Amino acid sequence: QVQLQESGGGSVQAGGSVRLSCAASGPFESRFPWYVIGWFRQAPGKEREFVALIGGSITTSYADSVKGRFTISRDNAKNTVYLQMNSLKPEDTAIYYCARQAGREYDSWGQGTQVTVSS
Repeated sequence: QVQLQESGGGSVQAGGSVRLSCAASGPFESRFPWYVIGWFRQAPGKEREFVALIGGSITTSYADSVKGRFTISRDNAKNTVYLQMNSLKPEDTAIYYCARQAGREYDSWGQGTQVTVSS
């Protein structure tokens, strides 16, 4: 497995921006450029939901709720995936997790980082 560590969360007012980072480490980190990495979030009392993902070929996919506001990118030299979140809304408040896709599952998860958006 690969170890993933999120960072960059915090508190921001509605309309603001936050950039999250997901850094990979471990014995297989040289394979990072080929990893498909997804971002998920879980708000209090709600189920975890998909936010965005990025493939090894830099293909991306977004949840409808964040399209046009969030951008996922990667820096393979740093073994890091980023989630740039703009025009934040109170409903974006959640714990954000990154995870590595393995087949149809996600087999490695970070511990999460809290993002709080106040109105």
